[in-house]
Amino acid sequence: MTARPRAAVGRPPRFDVLIAGGGLLGGLLLWTLDLHGGPPRLGLPAALTLVSLTTMSAAELMRRTAPMAALALAVPALALDLCAGTLVATVLMFTDVVYAAVLYGPAPVARRIPPHSVLVTVLAAIALAALWQKPQVVMAVIGIALITIAPAWTGIMLRNHRDAAQAARLRAEQIALLAERDRDRAVAGERARMARELHDMVANHLSAIAIHSTAAQAIDDPAATREALGVIRENSVQGLAEMRRLIGLLRGPRTAEGDAEPAATPTLDGLEALIEQARTSGRSSGLAFVLEDARSPTGPGTGPHRAAPAELAAYRIVQESLTNALKHAAPGEVLVRLAQDRGGALTVAVRSPFADRPGPRAPGTGTGLVGMRERAALLGGAFEAGPESGPAGRVWLVRAALPAAGEEVRR
Repeated sequence: MTARPRAAVGRPPRFDVLIAGGGLLGGLLLWTLDLHGGPPRLGLPAALTLVSLTTMSAAELMRRTAPMAALALAVPALALDLCAGTLVATVLMFTDVVYAAVLYGPAPVARRIPPHSVLVTVLAAIALAALWQKPQVVMAVIGIALITIAPAWTGIMLRNHRDAAQAARLRAEQIALLAERDRDRAVAGERARMARELHDMVANHLSAIAIHSTAAQAIDDPAATREALGVIRENSVQGLAEMRRLIGLLRGPRTAEGDAEPAATPTLDGLEALIEQARTSGRSSGLAFVLEDARSPTGPGTGPHRAAPAELAAYRIVQESLTNALKHAAPGEVLVRLAQDRGGALTVAVRSPFADRPGPRAPGTGTGLVGMRERAALLGGAFEAGPESGPAGRVWLVRAALPAAGEEVRR
């Protein structure tokens, strides 16, 4: 909550000034008309009721700016008024001071006033019953309860409602803030997913186009140039098809009659075509691509069914690994191996010859490894990539372990 300016803390609100002024004028009118609640007691002069009236009006001025000080001032003023003859205006202002002390005072102190008002009323009832054994005692106790218990408990009920409303507003603000954060997180996640899909679908084709266009420029051989142009055209067509599929997915499902449905999500059954495309693209760079599929067959009764997210992640990891091999690998064999355990978890490994090169065969964005790692992490799997030594020399190994459908982490 915003704190009030320091200069305005001690200034009574206009409404409080009106209450204090109205009470003071009303009391003076009652005094003028000689409308007292009873004769003076303890030998006190009746004029003291004007002192208690003025004091109570001053307490009313502090009912919100200093409620506890106002209550401390109002209690002796009421006692003096009751002994000096009692003006109704003074008693009514006291009830308002009690009410304001509970409603606007500090919470620990304000919440103790209602039970203390009950205690004061009970003690007054006992004392009056013992000292003044008349039927009028009942009416006197009711009057004491009306000026103590009633305003105190009314104030505490209103304070509870006010605190509950404030807590509800705070909860609503917190929920709105959390919803905004969730929305921002969802938007960021969707943008990252779209970036991965776009990179994985287009980078492979564009890398092949860049490699073969460079070869066509460097080799003065009509046959080799025609072959390179054929590969360029094939990758261009496939890249356009992939782009159309992604655009169709971004536009959402089309239900109008006659509209074609978006293409199916790539699965591992399409790896043969992907490897064949890599063989064509990498032939001029001295690269050979081999696929070893050690998975168990899928289908009813033949093994666990692989979930579409795991298949898509595995396919994209192999696709990006082949793209990186085309751009960076030394001449030699690129081995793609797929394995599957009895629980249905997939293991993807791509091993390519590794050697220091002055630069890639085609430029890249540097986000391929990041995207593969994100795909594995989203499924709760593991991913590693880097050089290692093997029997045939140094190789670059990409390995991903993707859980089965029942083990996937949904986020």
